[in-house]
Amino acid sequence: MMKILAIETSCDETAVCLLEAHGDFGSDFAYKVLGNALFSQASLHAQYGGVFPNLAKREHAKNLVPLLEEALRQGSALQQKDPSEPLQGVPLESLHTLLAREPELLEKVIPFIETFERPDIDAIAVTHGPGLEPALWVGINFAKALSYIWNVPLVPVNHMEGHVMMSMVENGSMRSFEFPVLSLLISGGHTELILSREWMQYERIGETRDDAAGEAFDKVARLMDLPYPGGPVISSLAAEARLQGVPLELKFTPPMLNSKDYDFSFSGLKTEVRKVVEANKPLTDDKKKEIALAFENAVAQVLVHKTIKAVDEFDAHTVVVGGGVSANTFIRSELAAKLAGRDASAALLVPSPDFATDNALMIAIAGYFHAIRKDFSPAETISATGNLRLETSA
Repeated sequence: MMKILAIETSCDETAVCLLEAHGDFGSDFAYKVLGNALFSQASLHAQYGGVFPNLAKREHAKNLVPLLEEALRQGSALQQKDPSEPLQGVPLESLHTLLAREPELLEKVIPFIETFERPDIDAIAVTHGPGLEPALWVGINFAKALSYIWNVPLVPVNHMEGHVMMSMVENGSMRSFEFPVLSLLISGGHTELILSREWMQYERIGETRDDAAGEAFDKVARLMDLPYPGGPVISSLAAEARLQGVPLELKFTPPMLNSKDYDFSFSGLKTEVRKVVEANKPLTDDKKKEIALAFENAVAQVLVHKTIKAVDEFDAHTVVVGGGVSANTFIRSELAAKLAGRDASAALLVPSPDFATDNALMIAIAGYFHAIRKDFSPAETISATGNLRLETSA
C-alpha cells in the first residue's frame, strides 16, 4: 500500500490529490481517492480570451496551500500540531531559498507547516511538463518545499502520461484492455497519436504541426465573439444545430485528411472559418450554429480518420482518448461508431467527464506507477519543461 500526494499546475487548473493505491499493472491494481481538490481559473482568464501565464502563476501560488489543506482534510490526514510544543525541525532559511521565486506561496507555506503535522504519505508526484512554464514552476517549487520539509521523495510526472493513465482506470481499478494501445491525446496544447506496445512505453507516431485541436476550438470561438473557454461553447452550438436540423450548406476542408502520415494541422481550418465569419458579419444565431457544426465536423473527421488508420496499420487492440477535448461527446461518438464498424475489434477507453480535463488524480496515478518502480528524482534535477514530450527513450 502506498499513499501519493499529487500536485498539478500545468495550465489554469490548480489541483491537489491524495491517493492510496496498491498492486502493479493489471487486475491486482486498486486505488482509493482519499482527497481531491481543484480550483479552475477559467473565469479569470475569460477576459483575455485564453490563459494568461502570469495570472495563472499568481493564482496557483494563491490556491495551492488551501487546496492542499482541503485534500488532506478530506483524507483525514490533516493533523494539527500541539501549539504548546516548540517548533522544531523547520529550516525556514531553506524554505526561503526554495520558494524565492514564489513569495506569495512562501507566505502561505510557512504558517501551514507550523500549524500541521507531516501527513502519512510515501511520495509527492508533481507535473513538470508539458504546460506553461511559469505555472509549472509554482507547483514544482511547492512540491520541492514539501519534500524537503517532510523528507518525502519526489516523482516528476509527464502531464500527458497522466491523461493516458486516467483513461485506463475507473472506479478504483484498472480497466480491461489489451496491447498495443493507441492513444489519441487532444487538448488545448496537444494533438498527438501515441503507440504503446507495453505498459508505460510510448512511441509518438503523429502530432500537430501548428495549432492543437483544443486551441483551434478556442480560436474559432474567439473569431465568433463567443466566450472562453470556447471548446464547450462551439460543441454546444454544434449539438443544437444537429438537434434542430439546421441546414448545413457550409463545409470546411478536413485538414491533412489524406496525408500519408499521422500528423495534424488546424491553422488552415481556422483561416477558412475566419473568411466565412468576415463574409457573414454580423453573425446570426443560426449562422453561428452552422459554422460551429461545420467546424466540429471537420475536426472530428480528421481526428477519427487518422486514428482508425493508425489502429489498422499498427493492429491496435485498444484506443485511449485523453486530454480536455476528450470531453467532446461528438468526437467520442464518431470514434466509437467507426471502431464498431471495423471487422477487427478494438476497445475504446475514455475518461469520465469529471476527469477529462486537467486534474491531480491523473498525476497521482501516473506518479504511483513510477513510485513503485523507484523512479524518484532529486529535487535539484526537476525543472519545468513547457514542451516536454511523451516518448520513451530507446
